[in-house]
Amino acid sequence: MNDMPAISLKRVYIRYDNDIALEDINLEIEPNDFLGIIGPNGGGKTTLLKTFLGLIKPDKGEIRVYGKPPSKTRSLIGYVPQISTFDYQYPINVWDVVLMGRLNKTRLLMGYTKRDKEMTAIAIRQAGMDKYTHRQIGRLSGGQIQRVLIARALTSQPKILLLDEPTASIDPEFETGLYELLHELNNELTIILVSHDIGAISQHVTSVACLNRKLFHHGGKDLTTEIMESTYGCPIDLIAHGTPHRVLKKHDERGDWHA
Repeated sequence: MNDMPAISLKRVYIRYDNDIALEDINLEIEPNDFLGIIGPNGGGKTTLLKTFLGLIKPDKGEIRVYGKPPSKTRSLIGYVPQISTFDYQYPINVWDVVLMGRLNKTRLLMGYTKRDKEMTAIAIRQAGMDKYTHRQIGRLSGGQIQRVLIARALTSQPKILLLDEPTASIDPEFETGLYELLHELNNELTIILVSHDIGAISQHVTSVACLNRKLFHHGGKDLTTEIMESTYGCPIDLIAHGTPHRVLKKHDERGDWHA
């Protein structure tokens, strides 16, 4: 299986009503790549992840996951969504949240198996959350919750891990630890991460794709001014002082940041 791309897209188009969400997307992601996808809000990043998962079917073009349609490879992909608002008082602990990742492996109404529980324990340990197994999920920090969601995705033993804005709600110290975890997982998994944090993306991933309806991907992680301006639709200054580097946008006449 490792002799073919983990994910490949050829001439993929996706429309919402009369609006084009993704236009002529061509992409090959190799096994054990660590791909970062950046772009503006509404540029199609989450749509692209849902296409990988088979939740959205292209109107035109072809997508393959290890050579097969996404509908036949959902068990190969683990998905970590953005942290959404939830009831922090809800009485559910780390173990139960992670165990839910085995639901698609469990026969309806038959309960969890010994294997399900074994894989849950392994995933919690992989994510570094074994000290918090019985902690209520609402008592965790944003970074710890992200680790729990990663553990939940790992219970199905995926070959590909998708993450949608995993650092959006966490402190910098937790962000560093999260990327260290992802680097460890990247030894075994292909990782695809969507983020607005251009600086962090350039530090941690092995390749970058820029997406704003159209995709710019050259197999490396160098961000040129031309690619950034094409993606964001406004002038971009790249400020670099060795590694890491930051990317700043130009001000408009009022002194505000461009969206």
